[in-house]
Amino acid sequence: MAGLIKHKQYDWKDSNLALFGSDLERKVKKESAGGEPAWKGIGHNVGLRIWRIVKFKVTEWPKQAYGKFFSGDSYIILNTYKEDGSDELLFDVHFWIGRYSTQDEYGTAAYKTVELDTFLDDKPIQHREVQGHESELFKSYFKTITLLEGGAESGFNKVKPEEYKPRLLHFKGDRRNVTVKEVPRVKKSLNSGDVFILDLGRMIYQWNGSGSNKDERMKAMQYLIELKSERAGKAQSETIEEDSTDQDHEFYANLNGTEEQCEKNHSPTSKEQELFRLSDSTGSMKFKLEKKGMVQLRDFDSKDVFVLDTKKDLIVWVGKDASQNEKKNALTYAHYYLMKSQTPFLPVTCVKEGKKCKLFNVALQA
Repeated sequence: MAGLIKHKQYDWKDSNLALFGSDLERKVKKESAGGEPAWKGIGHNVGLRIWRIVKFKVTEWPKQAYGKFFSGDSYIILNTYKEDGSDELLFDVHFWIGRYSTQDEYGTAAYKTVELDTFLDDKPIQHREVQGHESELFKSYFKTITLLEGGAESGFNKVKPEEYKPRLLHFKGDRRNVTVKEVPRVKKSLNSGDVFILDLGRMIYQWNGSGSNKDERMKAMQYLIELKSERAGKAQSETIEEDSTDQDHEFYANLNGTEEQCEKNHSPTSKEQELFRLSDSTGSMKFKLEKKGMVQLRDFDSKDVFVLDTKKDLIVWVGKDASQNEKKNALTYAHYYLMKSQTPFLPVTCVKEGKKCKLFNVALQA
């Protein structure tokens, strides 16, 4: 498999095209999927499964680490569930791309996501997730999402407190979900609305912003307790409040890291939905704006592929009678569109006509 991926140079931007091939291509992928050890026994029970890509291989991610993701890695996440009153198993499969994941890693994650979809007989809804811009569906799987720098090998190595690399963790969210993200260890990273943990190895500080909520404070406290437990009682901690702590406190003195370049917060100038049609009915492939504003189901045509930009997500809808060429090019055109937009990091969901997809239904009711 590694040789195949290297040869074809699969890329996360368009490797999902492998999903839309000929019957022969599908049979090849079905055989390949059947031979993937990671897929053995999946798809029979409700629950969450996560794998990390390691040198082109799909490796099981430990359950105790669910919700923790490293920026240097790529992952595959499969959620198996049933709707109320039904015994039918339904699936959502995501590939998550760390900001510093290599092309080999995220290319393999994308390719294997397609393979997993084939293995489960095309039942899953496929999603692409980019670090820091995860979809609401993805975030709903975890009580806490922790985004850490580096890769899992370095992150999970057991180190002594005195050898620990200082880091500043940012806690933000509400009772439904709190996200934990490593941020530059500088004063500029702090804000009054959230909670932060400064981890110095032997000393751990919890800093509560004056406007932070109880969920952020509670999650940070739980996280701090876990850190101390991992260090076998060799670490001490202190909780400090923004409004009652002098600027000469040791906490502030240790915010002396190097300020890294933070991601720019891009927002679209227009929040109107936009619907694009991909069609080769004229003999050549054309991608054009079909409609702006409120989109309804009647705006879609089974003979073509459509790309719906909700400004929060990008939905690729594949008509049941779309041509093979339209299907093959659907995600390529969606990708080119995103790359030219102000929000290239949007979550991408690919759904075939007739499949149940809550995100798609919500978009039509917006």
